[in-house]
Amino acid sequence: MLVFLTIILLISSIGLIATVLLQSGTGAGLGAIGGAGESFFGKKKGMDELFEKLSIISAALFLVSSLGVTWLLK
Repeated sequence: MLVFLTIILLISSIGLIATVLLQSGTGAGLGAIGGAGESFFGKKKGMDELFEKLSIISAALFLVSSLGVTWLLK
């Protein structure tokens, strides 16, 4: 059981890091200075919503698995 929870913990932590890094930022970098960054490239609304849901799921799995590992080691 401990090995299973540890594997879930590792997978969810990697997934959480990846989904947070793949989300677009709110500042839009240097393109926001001129105001043309979002109008030129457009915003991928569907992908941002997908990454937001995936990050919530990864965070919940990370929380539950880390609590489970802590409880089993106690």
